[in-house]
Amino acid sequence: MTQGFVLAVTIMREAIDEFRRFQRDKEVNSQLYSKLTVRGKVQVKSSDIQVGDLIIVEKNQRIPSDMVFLRTSEKAGSCFIRTDQLDGETDWKLKVAVSCTQRLPALGDLFSISAYVYAQKPQLDIHSFEGTFTREDSDPPIHESLSIENTLWANTIVASGTVIGVVIYTGKETRSVMNTSNPKNKVGLLDLELNQLTKALFVALVALSVVMVTLQGFVGPWYRSLFRFLLLFSYIIPISLRVNLDMGKAAYGWMIMKDESIPGTVVRTSTIPEELGRLVYLLTDKTGTLTQNEMVFKRLHLGTVSYGADTMDEIQGHLRNPCPQMQSQAGGNNASSTPPRKAQSSAPKVRKSVSSRVHEAVKAIALCHNVSPVYESRAGVGGEAEYAEADQDFSDGNRTYQAASPDEVALVQWTESVGLTLVSRDLGSVQLRTPSGQIQTYCILQMFPFTSESKRMGVIVRDESTAEITFYMKGADVAMSSIVQYNDWLEEECGNMAREGLRTLVVAKRALTEEQYQDFESRYSQAKLSIHDRALKVAAVVESLERQMELLCLTGVEDRLQADVRPTLELLRNAGIKIWMLTGDKLETATCIAKSSHLVSRTQDIHIFRPVTNRGEAHLELNAFRRKHDCALVISGDSLEVCLKYYEHELAELACQCPAVVCCRCSPTQKARIAKLLQHHTGKRTCAVGDGGNDVSMIQAADCGIGIEGKEGRQASLAADFSVTQFRHIGRLLMVHGRSSYKRSAALGQFVMHRGLIISTMQAVFSSVFYFASVPLYQGFLMVGYATIYTMFPVFSLVLDQDVKPETAMLYPELYKDLTKGRSLSFKTFLVWVLISIYQGGILMYGALLLFESEFVHVLAISFTALILTELLMVALTIRTWHWLMAVAEVLSLGCYVASLAFLNEYFDVAFITTVTFVWKVSAITMVSCLPLYVLKYLKRKLSPPSYTKLTS
Repeated sequence: MTQGFVLAVTIMREAIDEFRRFQRDKEVNSQLYSKLTVRGKVQVKSSDIQVGDLIIVEKNQRIPSDMVFLRTSEKAGSCFIRTDQLDGETDWKLKVAVSCTQRLPALGDLFSISAYVYAQKPQLDIHSFEGTFTREDSDPPIHESLSIENTLWANTIVASGTVIGVVIYTGKETRSVMNTSNPKNKVGLLDLELNQLTKALFVALVALSVVMVTLQGFVGPWYRSLFRFLLLFSYIIPISLRVNLDMGKAAYGWMIMKDESIPGTVVRTSTIPEELGRLVYLLTDKTGTLTQNEMVFKRLHLGTVSYGADTMDEIQGHLRNPCPQMQSQAGGNNASSTPPRKAQSSAPKVRKSVSSRVHEAVKAIALCHNVSPVYESRAGVGGEAEYAEADQDFSDGNRTYQAASPDEVALVQWTESVGLTLVSRDLGSVQLRTPSGQIQTYCILQMFPFTSESKRMGVIVRDESTAEITFYMKGADVAMSSIVQYNDWLEEECGNMAREGLRTLVVAKRALTEEQYQDFESRYSQAKLSIHDRALKVAAVVESLERQMELLCLTGVEDRLQADVRPTLELLRNAGIKIWMLTGDKLETATCIAKSSHLVSRTQDIHIFRPVTNRGEAHLELNAFRRKHDCALVISGDSLEVCLKYYEHELAELACQCPAVVCCRCSPTQKARIAKLLQHHTGKRTCAVGDGGNDVSMIQAADCGIGIEGKEGRQASLAADFSVTQFRHIGRLLMVHGRSSYKRSAALGQFVMHRGLIISTMQAVFSSVFYFASVPLYQGFLMVGYATIYTMFPVFSLVLDQDVKPETAMLYPELYKDLTKGRSLSFKTFLVWVLISIYQGGILMYGALLLFESEFVHVLAISFTALILTELLMVALTIRTWHWLMAVAEVLSLGCYVASLAFLNEYFDVAFITTVTFVWKVSAITMVSCLPLYVLKYLKRKLSPPSYTKLTS
């Protein structure tokens, strides 16, 4: 019966979770979309969409499956989509319609052409796609290459216009489904430890039964007696432990969510709150977790001059007076621009060149990016809209910028602040407004987007007024240093900026003649059509342009730290938690954030692990690192892979001794591997903290995952076990809630075991006195009552116990260190409780047998009442800080018992219970069973007090 109840509670909880998931899925699957057919539009459920359907998606609607983008209502032939649910980035992405279908006069014409789409087989990578669009009925057939910018992935949201696409992947083949890993069920360390103890108790149960049968002398059908004993002593196995712990966990979760000091915290996995009290390693993401992901432009460096925040007005001055040199050049520089420059006298050249270089640099920053200005209120419909937009172009207050990375927005906002404003941008052109109010229009000929491999982006533009073609490029210094012309300052300045904690970008340009460009374009479009190795061929063509580029400037952008990151990291470090920072960023940025956030203290040495590619190099580097003591380690993802391949054990051993470790350039899968590596090698508990979609795999791999609701969307916080709104809340979550959850659960678990052991001891004593008869001591209802109504509330009220006040726990994080050793629940403490149970069970039973008169009924009444009182007193003995609810629970249970005595006349003789003899006998037995323990506890507190009492006194 009890077993059934226990399972029912657990099954109910799981079923509710499952049903909620089912409802969510059903809701998503039954959303209606418009499908275009020969007969017109038809409404279909999203679960009925098939490959090859033409689906119409309105603005702000979620895209139901992976599609190729055919048409849009926007004139430019492009639209924006929001991808925060896919890759964790909050910014809009620009998608381009296939030009062949976009050019068709009307929507219905899609059915009058004969065309097909070739798509590669489903893949994991959300940032790449290869396919071709072929129209067969034209002469000659039209081939168009399809790439990532022609796709609309499922789970993204259309941000502008209405789009029509042809479905290419559905269901399990969509990119978003392929990228979700199946999360493992997390089981807390405490539950595993309690399972071990339960196994020990089971062995004890079998042993005890065998002993009883042996003492009986194997008389008659002895195996029948064995089974009867097994049933009698079955209370040794704490069946109600699961229910008590599950309810306890629910209570901790409720306390965490109700805590005023950490508002907005959500517990998503209710099974592991105790894990928060046992953490040794904290793996944290950098961008958005330690930093705010809010960029501010700080510095512009031109090689000879450097402009900081306080000298930006000089740049404005340069931009206000139009550069005379540029005017003269515009006239006759088609042939070559070098001879006229040489002819000028050398004195004014420096002045002019600084001014012209500022012009060039700012213009390059304003043109080379992926940012789109967005204007909010659009007045009127149809014809009016044109005018409304034309008027609006210049209302600065109304403009916001959208881009794929906050760095880019910071750069464009800065060019606006110095006077060169990005006014409008579509697929084919960019318009800038100069300080004098002139509009300069540039035609975009080619865009080369930023990828994590190339680490750079480029754009080829043609100036409408002078027809000059320029190739602008910006990227990370590692990628750009080999592309730009020789110079002596770039590397040094990049290092300087990185030390200040700035993210650096190198900007360069190259002027192209019309012939050079035409040659490039034909090769480029050829490469884009190839089916095999397309990416390589395209890269090779682009690289033919990236030679001997003119270095314009170096920009520095600052990423601000989150609130209270430093004190929180300090607190965690004092609590004995080792912090590892795993980031996708480059080494320099990662190192400078590690210093500015005090992850690495000022005095500590930093050992930068040199890039290694093979076994020999890895061996040498590990040896070099072994000689260093107490220094922080910085290692890149690639070197880490090499070391893990050959020297996994050595690396783990060395890294675990470091006070801090920074891994830079980590892919999401590498982050998860590091979490697994730590669990596997140290056996200690790890916690992962992150805020973006790229941290999800790490959060799911760690023993305990904490998600932060940040700029990069909510994906991480939804996948995590606990979700917080700010990094600084983690301190309180671990120090206060984690610590108390673990201590309370440990006390609760051992007490529930004690409750079962004590009654089994009494049964054993009872059986052995009565010639090893396999007769139950307490019948039916008494046992059920004992396990539930009489002792449940006081035992469960241990959930409210706390040894120190939350303020003290926050002030002395060293208290947390003790927990990681796991001393609150171990075989040692368990054995102490077993001895207590045996002592008390023996005293209660022998006492009752010694004092009973003539009738057996009296033994029952005396021993059972004494048992209940002992349990209640033991709860009182275990409690460290009283709470009014605990007192209520104790009194209530006692009241229930006294009240029920009236009804239990089949077990108890009511006349006897009301006599004085009954009262004194019960009191005497209870005193003998509990007083020694009180005395022992008092002595222990005096002679070897636990660490927290020293703080509270």
